[in-house]
Amino acid sequence: MTKLSVNLNKVALLRNARRSGSPDIAQAARLCIAAGAHGLTLHPRPDERHAKPVDVEMVAELLRSEPTIELNVEGNPLHTLLPIVRRVRPTQCTLVPDDAGARTSDHGWDLERDGERLRPVVAELKEQRIRVSLFIEAGSCDLEIARDIGADRVELYTEAYAAAYDTANSATVFERYADTARRAQALGLGVNAGHDLSLENLGKFCTIPGIEEVSIGHALIGDALMLGLGGAVLAYLARLPQ
Repeated sequence: MTKLSVNLNKVALLRNARRSGSPDIAQAARLCIAAGAHGLTLHPRPDERHAKPVDVEMVAELLRSEPTIELNVEGNPLHTLLPIVRRVRPTQCTLVPDDAGARTSDHGWDLERDGERLRPVVAELKEQRIRVSLFIEAGSCDLEIARDIGADRVELYTEAYAAAYDTANSATVFERYADTARRAQALGLGVNAGHDLSLENLGKFCTIPGIEEVSIGHALIGDALMLGLGGAVLAYLARLPQ
């Protein structure tokens, strides 16, 4: 079974455009849980342009009464991530190599270069019983390093898969992801996936055996606007005097 973790960052981004606190992150979290999501993801970046540390703490507190729902906190441990993670102790921490000002995650780790810097971070997180996942690219040659520094899982960065989907190159790119997943699993690593997965391309991707979790935010929140916008208009019309 592949689990769905909903990334709430874009809800936070919309909220941050006003001072009203709306849309409410806690309400969004509860709606996702009620709909059957297996987990919630937040990626608090140093510039706090979307999810903030206080959001992570609030969702962690909310999930204390939802023991079957996992909290996944993403970020670069070489920046501001670790103090937040130490406070909330999420189920999973996904380590990504984002630059401090990155617009979005756009590459996986180079573990030949960064593996030794990550080793003590991974060890600390695991001492706190936090599952550790490392963000990597399909075709990575660093899977053995990921295992050797103690990672539990890798998360496949799926932007290239999404970009190639339904193009002449799609089969070749898909097989690169499938091969990377197989190699990771053979080493005892769990396999997650995320970034630009959508309603259109998710089903095909999940034919790769053994994908444990997909973390989806941008496309899912965008679809929520489209799938729910008509209903919102009708609700507002119903409030108007006839």
